[in-house]
Amino acid sequence: MSKQKGFYIETDKCIDCWACEVACQQWHNIKAGTWRRRRVLDIVNGTFPDVKRTFISMSCMHCEQPACEAVCPTGAISKRTEDGIVVVDQNKCIGCHYCFFACPFGIPAYGDGVMQKCDMCLTQNLEEGADPRCVATCPTKALHAGTMEELAEMVRQKVAEKLATSTIPSMFISQ
Repeated sequence: MSKQKGFYIETDKCIDCWACEVACQQWHNIKAGTWRRRRVLDIVNGTFPDVKRTFISMSCMHCEQPACEAVCPTGAISKRTEDGIVVVDQNKCIGCHYCFFACPFGIPAYGDGVMQKCDMCLTQNLEEGADPRCVATCPTKALHAGTMEELAEMVRQKVAEKLATSTIPSMFISQ
């Protein structure tokens, strides 16, 4: 595989504005209030008066070993060799939901009867360096996309870590 692409979210910069969600919905013509390829999670930790809220913009993590691909009975899910992006051939998807149950992050969504998920805006020309719409729209620059090597270099300057599960997600999150 050439250069694995992934995401990095700086949670200290995310302000829960939902711009990333809205940009994704608009780019992919998703009707508001239906399903989402990207969603912002609001995580509350602690007890009063020491409560902390953290916002995390989540989408497909384009795992090195995608569990969704392993369980797909029709072969609709595949991992691109040139950039590691996990894609869905919606003509092959039968909407069985196996991928949803296999994904340790609960990412797959279902619209129009088939699985839908982040494809890092492949309809844009990623080879020319265009950022996915969610990244380009983030007003605080909390969300980044790039090769895992590029993202690892950004992370070295912060307190952050790569998510770790058996699927080896391509995602860094700052603390």
